Amino acid sequence: QVQLVESGGGLVQAGGSLRLSCVASGRTFSSYAMGWFRQGPGKEREFVAAISWDGEDMYYADSVKGRFTISRDNAKNRVYLQMSSLKTEDTAVYYCAANDRGPVVGHWEYDYWGQGTSVTVSS
Repeated sequence: QVQLVESGGGLVQAGGSLRLSCVASGRTFSSYAMGWFRQGPGKEREFVAAISWDGEDMYYADSVKGRFTISRDNAKNRVYLQMSSLKTEDTAVYYCAANDRGPVVGHWEYDYWGQGTSVTVSS
């Protein structure tokens, strides 16, 4: 079992930045690929970014490419999502997730999920 807890969400103006953090406990964090997903109001959960277990490979949704950066610190059991140039359409609950297969984009591929942290971007 892996327990995931997100933090760092909040209210920010368009054009601003936030850094989300997800801390893991339980089984060996460095064994897992990690992903960030989000679910906006009235929308389905969508892929945002993913990172391999060793931090070597990262993948991004087209909508966030160039604005968001995923990273991880295996010594601290944490994965981060640095979000810059935020837009109102980035408003969502952001979830981190873990799987032992790789940095894939499908939410159904992830075995463990956090409870989410809310991000609101105002115009």
